[in-house]
Amino acid sequence: MQKQSIAVIGGGITGVTTAYALAKRGFQVTLFEQHRYAAMETSFANGGQLSASNAEVWNHTSTILKGLKWMLKSDAPLLVNPKPSWHKFSWFAEFIAQIPKYEHNTIATTRLAIAARQHLFAWAEAEGVDFDLKRQGILHIYRDKKGFDHAAKVSQLLAQGGLERRAVTPAEMRAIEPTLAGQYHGGFFTESDATGDIHKFTVGLAAAAERLGVTCLYGQDVQRLHSDGRRATVLAKDDAGARTHHFDSLVVCAGIGSRDFAAQLGDRVNVYPVKGYSITVNLPDVQSQQAAPTVSLLDDETKLVTSRLGIDRFRVAGTAEFNGANRDIRADRIRPLTEWVNRCFPGINTRQVVPWAGLRPMLPNMMPRVGAGKRANVFYNTGHGHLGWTLSAVTADMVAEHAQQAQRQRQPLAVPVAKLA
Repeated sequence: MQKQSIAVIGGGITGVTTAYALAKRGFQVTLFEQHRYAAMETSFANGGQLSASNAEVWNHTSTILKGLKWMLKSDAPLLVNPKPSWHKFSWFAEFIAQIPKYEHNTIATTRLAIAARQHLFAWAEAEGVDFDLKRQGILHIYRDKKGFDHAAKVSQLLAQGGLERRAVTPAEMRAIEPTLAGQYHGGFFTESDATGDIHKFTVGLAAAAERLGVTCLYGQDVQRLHSDGRRATVLAKDDAGARTHHFDSLVVCAGIGSRDFAAQLGDRVNVYPVKGYSITVNLPDVQSQQAAPTVSLLDDETKLVTSRLGIDRFRVAGTAEFNGANRDIRADRIRPLTEWVNRCFPGINTRQVVPWAGLRPMLPNMMPRVGAGKRANVFYNTGHGHLGWTLSAVTADMVAEHAQQAQRQRQPLAVPVAKLA
C-alpha cells in the first residue's frame, strides 16, 4: 500500500496517543498543536488516575438532584453557572435523555478502560516512558451507608464490564492506606487500577512518536479544516504566517475545540467544556512525604481523587464546573481541595500548593466519539470527559484501525504483472 498522509489535530493525551497508534500502523502522520509543547492544557495536571473503577457515567437521576442542590454553592463538587446558554441547556437536555442508558454505558466504558491498560502499559514499556507509574490500586472511600450502598450497585455493573473490585471494611481501609485520617463507613478497592503523571507520559510518548517519524508542529493556530472526502486540508497559522497543508485524511482530537472543527467538516460533535481543578502539593520534607498516601483514593462524597507522583509530589483533583470555556482558577474552588488534604492527611505540609484548572471535553452520553465522520477521510477521537487518560490508548488504537480500514477501501487493487502482459 502507498503510505498515506494523515493530520492529527490536537497535542493532548488523545492526539498524541492517536498519532503514535497511526504511526505504528504505517501512516505518515503530522500532529498540529497550538502550544509550544504537548500536553499543556487538559493533559497537564489532571488527577493522575488510570481508573477503570471510575467508569460509572454521570447520567443518573442523583446527579441532576445534586446539581440543583449545589447550584448556588460556590465550593460544591458540581457547579453549574445559571447564566443562560443554548449550548449548555441543549447539552443538559441530551444528558438527561441518556439516563435510561446509564447501565449500558457504564458497562461499555468499563470494558474500554480495561482494554486501554494493555496498550498504555505496553507502549510505555516499549518506549521507555517514565511517568511516575504506581500500580498499587485505587481505594474508593465512603463516609455513610447511602454512598456505600450505591457503590455496591456500581460494582455489579463494573463486574459485568469485566472489572473486579472488592468491598473493604474501615479496618481494611486503614491497612491499605495507613495515612488516611477520619471515620468511614467502608470502601471499595480495585487492585488493578494505577496512577501516574499524565503530562510526563504524554510528553514521553510524543517523543516516541517523533522517533517513529511523526512530524509534530507546535505553535500552530489551526483556523480551518476542510475535506472533500478524498483529500483534506488544514489551514494553520504560526509565527511565519498562515499556510494550507494537504493530507489524505485527518483526525480531530482537539478537546473542547472539537465541536467547532466538526461543524466545519459537516459533523455534529456536541462537546461541552467541563472544568476540573487540581492542586499539586509539593512534599519538601520527610514528614510530609511519610504522611502522604501512596495508594490512590477516590472520595465519592467530595468527588476528589488523589495520586502520589514520585517521592515529593501529591496530586488532588476533581469537581465539575459547567461554565463554558472559562479557564479561570478560582480560589473558592481550590480552597476545598487544600482543606480536604488538611483534614484527611493532617501531617502533610500544605504551604507549597500549585493550583490548576483544565477543561474536560464531555459529550452528553459520557462516551467518547471514536470513528469516522460523514466524509470518508475524516475521523474523530474526542469527548472522553473525566476519563481521557484512562481511555486514550484504546480509543487511539480504535481510530487508527478505522483509518487503516478506510485506507484499504480507498486503495486501488494491485493488478498482477502477468495480467498486464
